[in-house]
Amino acid sequence: MPTHFINNNGAIVPQDTAILDVDSRAFRYGDGIFETMLWKDGDIRFLDLHLERLHESMEMLHFDDKDQFDNYFVRTKVEELLRKNNMVGQQARVRLIVYREGGGLYSPETNKAGYIIQVDRKPETLRDKKTGLIIDIYSEYKKSYSELSKIKSNNALIYVMAGLFKKKNAFDEVLILNQSGNLCEALASNIFVYYDKVLYTPAISEGCIAGVMRRVVMDMAQEQGIEVVEAEIKPEIVKVADEIFCTNAVEGIQWVMGYKHKRYFNKISRIFQERLMTWSYEVEE
Repeated sequence: MPTHFINNNGAIVPQDTAILDVDSRAFRYGDGIFETMLWKDGDIRFLDLHLERLHESMEMLHFDDKDQFDNYFVRTKVEELLRKNNMVGQQARVRLIVYREGGGLYSPETNKAGYIIQVDRKPETLRDKKTGLIIDIYSEYKKSYSELSKIKSNNALIYVMAGLFKKKNAFDEVLILNQSGNLCEALASNIFVYYDKVLYTPAISEGCIAGVMRRVVMDMAQEQGIEVVEAEIKPEIVKVADEIFCTNAVEGIQWVMGYKHKRYFNKISRIFQERLMTWSYEVEE
């Protein structure tokens, strides 16, 4: 099997290289953030939006060097790594991890940012337009929310536990509740619910990740004249909703086919899926 490579702070090394020691803050405290992006057609899709979120997150966590991670730097490093892995002409899942270097206990010794970039061939889409996701609601633990809830933090225990539930019960996706018992997001996606001719999505204040594809869908909805309401959403809505779909940067838009005995349409999500194929922002053109 050919060696797979990663970028560790600028050095291209085999993926199985030991790169963390026991005092690593990323290991000890999850002191870092990440972006998961899609390489498609020779570029990173919606890179500007990803970097906007990354920079805001780095500011919130008091990291230095956020300006290092600009479009040219990230695009160049990713393309270099894709070439090393013979993946340039393929769709790839890109993961950029930014972590706080140095040691220290809870109080860091430095705010200098280190980074790791991983690229992997994008797996086959779980479901296609004809067969949607089968979901359930995960309720064992709930996601606490604060100003930090919207960032893609390396602190991921709630998602690990929800992932165990998803795997044990063989669901395609599970919905996570916040500390108030309202819908928050899915395990690896933001969620949208279409009910009574209105498209709802949990508000950022409800604790969901500020997803890039969530933002894209809201912009596409505005173009299509579809009302979107960011709201506090009770989980009971899944019993009466007309449609539910999940969004993330790699898979795009995935419609939900069923929850228990409930089945959903995919008219609205199909509109967004088709529009997404050619959607772009002026800053990307």
